[in-house]
Amino acid sequence: MNMKVKYIKSFMTVALLVLAASCTDLDVDIKSQYTEFPDSETAAEAKAANAYFAMRGPLGRDYNHAQTLSSDETMSYSFNGSDYYDNGRYNHMALHNWTPDDATIGYWENFTQGITTCNGLIAEMGGDEAAVTAPIRAVRAYYLWVLMDSYGDVPLLNRILAEDEAIDRSPRAEIAQFIESELLAVIDLLSTNVDISTYGKPTRWMADALLAKLYLNWAVYTCGDVATYTPTMANSKLNDVVKFCDDIIASGKFDLTDSYMSKFNSENGSHIKDFIYAMPFDRETQQGMTYARFWTHRNGNKEFYGVDLPSSVGGCFAVNSEFADKFNLAGDDRNEQIIGGPLYIRSASTYKATTTPWMVDGKQVTLTKNITLNKLDETMPVDNTAHGGRSQGYRSIKFYMDLKTTASQSRNQSNDVPIFRFADVLLMKAEAILRGATATNGDSPMSLMNQIRDYVHAPKVTSNPTLDELLDERAREFADENWRRNDLIRFGKFENDWGYKHIINPSAKTELYRRIFPVPKYILNTNTNWSQNKGY
Repeated sequence: MNMKVKYIKSFMTVALLVLAASCTDLDVDIKSQYTEFPDSETAAEAKAANAYFAMRGPLGRDYNHAQTLSSDETMSYSFNGSDYYDNGRYNHMALHNWTPDDATIGYWENFTQGITTCNGLIAEMGGDEAAVTAPIRAVRAYYLWVLMDSYGDVPLLNRILAEDEAIDRSPRAEIAQFIESELLAVIDLLSTNVDISTYGKPTRWMADALLAKLYLNWAVYTCGDVATYTPTMANSKLNDVVKFCDDIIASGKFDLTDSYMSKFNSENGSHIKDFIYAMPFDRETQQGMTYARFWTHRNGNKEFYGVDLPSSVGGCFAVNSEFADKFNLAGDDRNEQIIGGPLYIRSASTYKATTTPWMVDGKQVTLTKNITLNKLDETMPVDNTAHGGRSQGYRSIKFYMDLKTTASQSRNQSNDVPIFRFADVLLMKAEAILRGATATNGDSPMSLMNQIRDYVHAPKVTSNPTLDELLDERAREFADENWRRNDLIRFGKFENDWGYKHIINPSAKTELYRRIFPVPKYILNTNTNWSQNKGY
């Protein structure tokens, strides 16, 4: 297969980004700005800012939608078959009939541009051999992981390309091996500090967590054809999962002391002890995060949150009933992230429900767990009435609406989005041991899961969980955090029945190639010698 690409556009993008980042002081000598090696950590940090936050755009919307809508967490519907159908960008994900044209899976270029930015900065700052480039190499490895996890075979962009140079897509297994080698090469050079100065930036602990995640999915990434993967395949890296989880645990820098819901509201940030690596968002200066727009009841911009919102909301996402049923543990704080049944006006200060019913048109709004479509087709239509279609399906309030947003900020939220959490480290270690890794430090799957159960006030388990029970625990803990698609594929359950997927699109049961997304059409239009992923 002859798969070639010319990344002229991306190369010019990084050149412009570096130029823009460097041209804030017109009195600085040109040579010193562009050719001299940064002589301080502060200078290096300033140059690295463009690289660190390249994921902000897709993480705030399309990447999140691709992961959650394609999983059993979430379904979408349109109002009367047209409003919020948006050419199927949401429903196609929920029905597993997405195409290379769908905007939701079009985030490929965001990451190749981010990688190209990294490559330009690495070259400018002294190359791979320079210790100061270690965090940029780490974030480049993360961007490659996102591409590889999403699309399978991707180009190994580990250097600046010549203007007319072409590059092949590399097999997914080779990309996984490169990510591994890069992280192992830089891990001892990365900062071990955990404070506001390293928040949102690659640290040793971020590299540990990414290596653990890479190794936990090693059998998925190296099996050759993703459609042939089964969860019974041997994984030679399970002990490495434990090793890198243990490094994080032994650091003593992370814990589960923050209450569950407080970790995801608009006041979260560097003080959250559970966050190993997170993407900072700000409704004014670091925009792009709009999760609550899609989850809030269509009438919810009025009174529901205790204040009126300055902009309309979408209200087109709902929790699949099968997923809602997993939130069934007595006393579990995580149950609060899903709302259903009769709704009450919420306090604008505590974010909790009050005792005042939320009334629309003289009637209390009641969310039904089950969703009845007006027609069984890919538009997934419901009627556009407050107490009809708009009230079908339970909703997530985990990433709670930012109540300080203004009309000019257009629904943007200041909720930072965690990428790696300490809770995930504990459950990754538990899973690795369940799958055959050697237990360490007296930990067992039961003791590790009970650390989670303890902080959320859920009943403790009395024996080691099964793999299915651990998967359900991950559902409760990491809902809407962009891990469910990854988990379902690893556990061999991505093709299971849920929502309307198997009813409207029965082929979803057998189209195993959908474990990776197609290369977006706009990428293939530019790179005509590439072949589309198998099945698409």
